[in-house]
Amino acid sequence: MSMSARLTIIFLAALLSACASRTPPPAPVVRPPIVFGPSQSFSPEAEDVLFRALGLVGTPYRWGGNTPDSGFDCSGLIGYVYRDVTGIALPRTTREMISMQAADVGKEGLQTGDLVFFATNGGSQVSHAGIYVGEGRFVHAPATGGTVKLDSLSKAYWQKAYLSAKRVLQPEHLARNP
Repeated sequence: MSMSARLTIIFLAALLSACASRTPPPAPVVRPPIVFGPSQSFSPEAEDVLFRALGLVGTPYRWGGNTPDSGFDCSGLIGYVYRDVTGIALPRTTREMISMQAADVGKEGLQTGDLVFFATNGGSQVSHAGIYVGEGRFVHAPATGGTVKLDSLSKAYWQKAYLSAKRVLQPEHLARNP
C-alpha cells in the first residue's frame, strides 16, 4: 500500500471516529446575581418590581388606564406594578405620587424600584413618572399611541425634564449595596 493511501485511510479513520464520538456536555451555566449598579444586589421584592415592570414593556398606552388589559398611563402603570407585586396602594396621579410621604432620593442614589418624576410640559410641574430599574434606565408609559417602554435617564430629553425621585420600598425591601 502506498504512503498516500495509508495517510488517506488514517485521515478517514480519524475523521470517522471524531464524527462517531459524542459531543462533550455543555458547560454548566453559572448565572451571576443580577447587578445593575455598582455592587448592587436585590431583595426579592425589588427584583419582583423590576421584572414585573420590564414584563409590561410593549403594553399599549391608554390615558387613565391601569391594567395590562386596558393599557396604562404612567401613574396607572406604577400603581399596577406596586399593587400587584408588593400590595402597596399608591396614589393615582403623578401629582399625588410626588407629594406622598416617601423618602426623596437623589439622582445618584437611585435604586431599583424608586419612582422617577418629570416635568415634560416645561417648568417645574410634575407631568410624568416611571419606575427606575437600574443602570440609569426606567420603565414608563410615555404617550398616546405608544406603548410601555424602557428608556434611559441619560437621554437629553429626560435629563432636561427630570424633577426628582421617591423611594417607596421600605429599607428591608430595597436593593442593597453590600
